[in-house]
Amino acid sequence: MINFVINENTFHNETPNAMHADVVVIGAGIVGLAHAARSVDAGLSVLVIDRDHQAVGASVRNFGHCCITAQSGELYELAQAGRPLWLDYADRAGFWAAESGALVVATTPTELQVLRELSDRRAPGQITLLTASQVAHELGRSETQGLLGGAMLRDDLRVDPRTTVAKLAGWIDSLPQASVRWNTSALGFGIGEQRRARVETSRGPIEADQIFVCVGHDVDYLFPALAEEHRIKRCALQMASSESPADLKLEPAVLTATSMLRYEAFTEVPSAQKLRAEVRSKHQNLLDIQANVMFTQRPDGTLLLGDSHDYELTHPPFIQEDISNTLLSSIESVLHREPLSILERWQGVYASSDVGPLLIHNVAEAITVVSVTAGVGMTLSFGLADRNVRSLIQEPSLSAPSK
Repeated sequence: MINFVINENTFHNETPNAMHADVVVIGAGIVGLAHAARSVDAGLSVLVIDRDHQAVGASVRNFGHCCITAQSGELYELAQAGRPLWLDYADRAGFWAAESGALVVATTPTELQVLRELSDRRAPGQITLLTASQVAHELGRSETQGLLGGAMLRDDLRVDPRTTVAKLAGWIDSLPQASVRWNTSALGFGIGEQRRARVETSRGPIEADQIFVCVGHDVDYLFPALAEEHRIKRCALQMASSESPADLKLEPAVLTATSMLRYEAFTEVPSAQKLRAEVRSKHQNLLDIQANVMFTQRPDGTLLLGDSHDYELTHPPFIQEDISNTLLSSIESVLHREPLSILERWQGVYASSDVGPLLIHNVAEAITVVSVTAGVGMTLSFGLADRNVRSLIQEPSLSAPSK
């Protein structure tokens, strides 16, 4: 067991030119910040460093959808464990979070059957089957053309990806026992005096009782052999935002048949293979770009639209207009609205591995690499961080302080 010592001063020099904290987190994305927040709540001093001047990676390029219901097994347990933490930190850090659930749109009997089969596997009330009229109402549509029904996934959450990480980082940095330092790169790792873990940074060495390396898809920059062993690739996603159609107020995240082909809880039900064959026969173009046709609405009314998937070690930065048009036309069909007015296009990114969805590896004593190697980093972040910090301090439970 690591013997943590709460410093009288949050950070101080243990060796010449070396700063010290109980926990150092490398990477100020949502996974890193979740580890920082849970460490603070465990009574530990925390220092977070990030090479950029603000968060610009996976945590700000996504839908802001905590896709809890569609997870399975260990990932489902982590997602559910993190759900109350998301809401607690939203309250304390002041970022927007909505218990709005997710709407899955069904346009064929097979799609509806997949939803029915998953609903039968879950506790009553978690998944509510909807009629075509109810789905149309959720989408702000006056008619049901092309709709057969759908389902509401009660437990899913939504946050604003453009503002959440910045507000959480600002809140952590405001705490007396924590600090977030931007424009500070990790250059190498080792063991310092008194057997503490040590990271050499662009602003000098830092020593800690525990270092969490939470750099997402950039594991190969620091630990290339580990990235090769875990077969990490970067998944690039084409995404866009649009002005809100007139009078549209969309509460839940909206998923479609292609979403059901990507999340394990859906793919485990008996009708999943039939659905894949059906989508292949009707929408091969969506399978060709590995689409997850879905969208969410930010608090300012703009819609986040996407997305396609492409897996490589390194991606060219260029957006393909034919892929964007394919996604856009599919979303316009669901909304049954006039053409959407596009405001932005960008390339999303996350770590992906066919070895497994989680990489948690001790590269040295008290130096742990933590990466979600699937597209559910926001969904799992707080549950994963809670488990790792509890394991670190060997506590069966870790509760947030009373407000």
